[in-house]
Amino acid sequence: MKNFVHRGQITKVVFGSGTRDRIPEEADALECRRVLVLSTPDQADQAERIADLLGAATAGTFTSAAPHTPVEVTEKALAHAASLGADSVLAVGGGSTIGLGKAITARTGLPQLALPTTYAGSEMTPILGETEGRRKRTRRLPEVLLKTVVYDVDLTLTLPPAVSVVSGLNAMAHAVEALYAEDRDPVAFLMAGEALDALVRSLPRILRRPADMEARADALYGAWLAGTCLGTVGMALHHKVCHVLGGTFGLPHAQTHAVVLPHVVAFNAPAPAAGEAMARLAQAMPGSDPATGLFQLAGQLGAPTALRDLGMPEAGIEQAAELVTQDGYWNPRPVDRDAVRAFLTRAWAGEAP
Repeated sequence: MKNFVHRGQITKVVFGSGTRDRIPEEADALECRRVLVLSTPDQADQAERIADLLGAATAGTFTSAAPHTPVEVTEKALAHAASLGADSVLAVGGGSTIGLGKAITARTGLPQLALPTTYAGSEMTPILGETEGRRKRTRRLPEVLLKTVVYDVDLTLTLPPAVSVVSGLNAMAHAVEALYAEDRDPVAFLMAGEALDALVRSLPRILRRPADMEARADALYGAWLAGTCLGTVGMALHHKVCHVLGGTFGLPHAQTHAVVLPHVVAFNAPAPAAGEAMARLAQAMPGSDPATGLFQLAGQLGAPTALRDLGMPEAGIEQAAELVTQDGYWNPRPVDRDAVRAFLTRAWAGEAP
């Protein structure tokens, strides 16, 4: 008999093509009358278009969201929101923008909506990761769960293939860890497996044909499932490593996930507590060894496979190993500094796991 606790989601999800046109309706349903639209500088034009779509319900835009949610950026956004009298926020973009929205919500209680344009999955989680003083702190705060998420497959058609690939591998990392999470449950396990199947079959197609609508829909569907998994069960070693590398060394979020994932899977594979997870992962991946399959898939997709190529200094490996083992997350296999140093050294050099 399986004993488990399942946490359901409260976020409304609208999924389809052309669904961005429903943004005014969804904002009105939440009684949002002065919406602050958030984005990164690269997506400022998209933010302006959504602001125009909202019309009189728009308070303004803030287009300076940054990776790893720096506290100093949040403080600027808070001041801007207050000056405009904003009563809600709408994040247009990926994890950086959605993270900023969560940081604002955590401090003000303002409701947040999102229009994701990547496969990051942050929009479906109560997880807030913030960086201050080169340290990234991650918390699970139920109050930052988004009220409404509108997935419009059309918006992902222009996501460059290289970005799509690493964003998809980031989503796969959420699903992989959900398979062996300490508080995993049957629903999360099923969603994680389905997410992996969808992403493994869709990412190669997107690389070959970026405008393939069916593949784009499949990838966004997988990303939604993977993000939902991350929101309902806990994280383990992989996410701890990536949070340390991103916060301490400023490494790009999705690319770091893509490099690290095969190595953490190889480390956890022998653990009895991960046996069922590895069997399901092997079912989704080509080949019999999940870690090798993930490493080869990243290579076939043209994703980075070495931390040194992301700007990680070799001298930082020791520091990272120390930080990973401080206040570590639960993991199916016990973690020590020597083991982390060993697989980080391989990941830094781009060696196979």
